[in-house]
Amino acid sequence: MNFDLPHGATREPVIGRNVVATSQPLAAQAGLQMLTAGGTAADAAVATAAALTVVEPTANGLGSDAFAMWWDSASQQLHGLNASGRSPAALNVDRIRAAGTMPRRGWGAVTVPGAVSGWIDLWRAAGRLPLHDVLAPAIAYARDGYPVSPQTARGWARSVDRYRNFEHWMSTFAPEGTAPAIGDIVRLEDHARTLEAIADTEGEALYRGALAQQIAAAAKADGGAMSLDDLAEHAPLRVTPLSVSFGDLDLHELPPNGQGLAVLIAAGVLERLGGATLNSDDPATMHLQIEAMKLGFADAGDHVADPDLLTCDPATLIASDRLDAKTALVNATCAQPLCEAVPQWSSTVYLACADAAGNAVSFIQSNYEGFGSGVVVPNTGIAMQNRGAGFVLEEGHPNTLRAGVRPYHTIIPGFTTRQEAPHMAFGVMGGPMQPQGHLQVLARVAFGWNPQAALDAPRWRVEGGMRVAVEPQMPQSTIDALRAMGHNVHVAPARDVSFGGGQITLRHGDAWVGASDCRRDGEAVAF
Repeated sequence: MNFDLPHGATREPVIGRNVVATSQPLAAQAGLQMLTAGGTAADAAVATAAALTVVEPTANGLGSDAFAMWWDSASQQLHGLNASGRSPAALNVDRIRAAGTMPRRGWGAVTVPGAVSGWIDLWRAAGRLPLHDVLAPAIAYARDGYPVSPQTARGWARSVDRYRNFEHWMSTFAPEGTAPAIGDIVRLEDHARTLEAIADTEGEALYRGALAQQIAAAAKADGGAMSLDDLAEHAPLRVTPLSVSFGDLDLHELPPNGQGLAVLIAAGVLERLGGATLNSDDPATMHLQIEAMKLGFADAGDHVADPDLLTCDPATLIASDRLDAKTALVNATCAQPLCEAVPQWSSTVYLACADAAGNAVSFIQSNYEGFGSGVVVPNTGIAMQNRGAGFVLEEGHPNTLRAGVRPYHTIIPGFTTRQEAPHMAFGVMGGPMQPQGHLQVLARVAFGWNPQAALDAPRWRVEGGMRVAVEPQMPQSTIDALRAMGHNVHVAPARDVSFGGGQITLRHGDAWVGASDCRRDGEAVAF
């Protein structure tokens, strides 16, 4: 591994036997507390995830969904978890179809929140510490208060305008009518009590107890369709990750309803084009990556849906002969419109944790857009996501809007292994950037870059058709070369989270290397 830091990186990778990397520093410290107390990577992941709902509510919350992969050092196996929820059974599909577009705010956009069920399932499977101890840092942040970090403050300010007409959102998150400024101390007592109820009942309160009753009552009062039965019938899914080879690594992603399929197809195509051995700074390599990503998005758009409604086994889409055929569609010197549409923007948090015993967790949770639907359940601090916006209204599509099904999810955790041993837990947050962020980080790490350098390198972003956005740090010579190959290149005004925000823990001998994207507030911490 090369530990040089090109591209003007300002952060060094962090090396330790135990590592936490996430998008908000206080949440990273919550995970580190679990590791110093003798907990596992899973304990650290749940503590970090819970803390993120408090200290970065602009992207996730108690009403989020989540997905995870974790490496169990005892069994030497990689496990997958889908903690996304279904649309309400009584959802008025005809009324939404008549409106002609999926709602993005209000109860019509809400599906059953799965994140808390994911915390509990991961903790039961791979945790060691008492749940009250694991959630204690998050409860303390909520009750005693925490200073708001810069990006969270900026997102909060934008959200006040978006959710100003939602009474309970305003009373919970902007009680004075304005958002907190950078460094202001925020206290969320309702949130603290809800976390305590989750700890007391191992999550049952949210799905079959008092909190579930409050959620159902709030939905009924506002004309929403979510019921006690919708919540009680929810359960997270244990799933088997899908994988493709990339150089001497195996890339693992979760099967649908997440968009990990897009990464697998892109990586499989790029591997056949020699991408694992090519320098990502070379515009010829970048062109191949962009074209491969278009093919991945096209397949994901056609096939990703509720696991119960897939039109084919997703493993067939990454079969060797099919990837060979996809690779033949790539012109090595000329851009093509291989994908007309990409998923829409969303806000997300991601964390990667690893411990000295060799366990590692890749975990992601999200409201989808900012604080989500704008719906906040009174007196609970539960901000409900708007994941229903991931459905399409096209009749006959596997992801078409239905009652009682899971929508297309943009959030995806990533994991790589080498010779059937854990190598890297990683993710790149941010809607359509997630698969292409995975691909760009994967290609750089496979080529020998250290994880911090891989995260800090300038990124491109496929936007559909021939359009590609690039960060302003991209060399002009690279931009000119891409344009000469037919790409419609747009230079973004700034490097920001619209190009993703990644976190990594990577195995290095008997230690782990942690890295945190310069585009986010976060950090990697270790001991």
